[in-house]
Amino acid sequence: MAEWRYYNPNPKGKRVGDCVIRAICAATGQDWNTTYTGAALQGYILSDMPSGNYVWGAYLRSKGFRRAIIPNECPDCYTVGDFAEDHPRGRYVLGCGDHAVAVIDGRPWDTYDSTGKIPIYYFYKED
Repeated sequence: MAEWRYYNPNPKGKRVGDCVIRAICAATGQDWNTTYTGAALQGYILSDMPSGNYVWGAYLRSKGFRRAIIPNECPDCYTVGDFAEDHPRGRYVLGCGDHAVAVIDGRPWDTYDSTGKIPIYYFYKED
């Protein structure tokens, strides 16, 4: 199983409610304030919260990311850890329904070990 890396760019060290912002920070290399402001502006444009799936998805697409769906062969057993092992190179943001996590070069970056979460879709950036 892929080993996770502790990562929390939140300037106040908070760990709840901003997983999407943290994941986007990791995948883009942006700081938390820049990412939050950009996602909030996207939410304002779309009249929804920055944590809304289509809001942060639109923000990632504006940064050159594309979305893909996790294959449905084993929808309840393919984990973030499995995804990380299958993707040893690249930067990804995985949507897990109630959580978002970055995977960078085969390692999940998060505030806790979310390798057991089940991803539904992911964003990636082609080089």
